[in-house]
Amino acid sequence: MKTLARTISGLALAGTILPPLLYFADRLDLSQVRLWMLVATVAWFAATPWWMDRGRS
Repeated sequence: MKTLARTISGLALAGTILPPLLYFADRLDLSQVRLWMLVATVAWFAATPWWMDRGRS
């Protein structure tokens, strides 16, 4: 389960980095960039707590 969550988290992080680069290369519209970054951000916040476990003090 942690491996799947880490994979999703990594892909989501890439999904927040790639759209602006594609926008600057004139491959995406601004509305597409906003949509992809919103989806990637939600996916990252949903997946990361499953593997980024902090011990209780």
